[in-house]
Amino acid sequence: MNWDWNYTGKLIPDLLDGLRVTVTATLLGYLIALALGLVWTLLRRSPNPLVHQTVRWVTEFVRSTPLLVQLFFLFYVLPSWGITLGALTAGIVGLGLHYSTYTAEVYRAGIEDVPRGQWEAATALNLPRRRVWAGVVLPQAVRRVVPSLGNYLIALFKDTPFLFGITVTELLGSAFDEGAHTLKYLEPITVAGLFFIAVSVVSSLALRRLEKHYATH
Repeated sequence: MNWDWNYTGKLIPDLLDGLRVTVTATLLGYLIALALGLVWTLLRRSPNPLVHQTVRWVTEFVRSTPLLVQLFFLFYVLPSWGITLGALTAGIVGLGLHYSTYTAEVYRAGIEDVPRGQWEAATALNLPRRRVWAGVVLPQAVRRVVPSLGNYLIALFKDTPFLFGITVTELLGSAFDEGAHTLKYLEPITVAGLFFIAVSVVSSLALRRLEKHYATH
């Protein structure tokens, strides 16, 4: 098999469009995962047993089912209940919801790692509950789990090809479309793989620098 450089040059723009969709889905899905994961964590600490157990079983269910099945449910099943989401929107929501159950465990570990003395000092100062969480506990907890949160960003990025299953033309989907039109898959799939590697490596290096500045050890 001979590598066709002319063909490679022609397909690059379409693959870059697919990469743009992939990065967009990754970043927006990750923001949802960070925010919703914190909500799950705080609800898990609720003194109400009903709330605590409900959230526990919901997160366990989401974490224990395949991401692709969840994406199919959001895109293909919800419309039968009158809820219709665009393909990219369903993909972003699915990624965010799925990974929020993992970031929730990361937050929980970080909160439990905050020294007990910090809680006691906040109680002694009679700080409002919101101030305790926003000004004392969460800043320390998040800094302790920066490396783990960063790893899930990379993992989420590498799971974006699942979006092709709900018709989102992301990076891998663009490569398959190019191959389907020309019946030449070597160049598009290889270039798509190189794009994935390049973005993952750059992101990993950026996260390592972020850890050095903000993470605690």
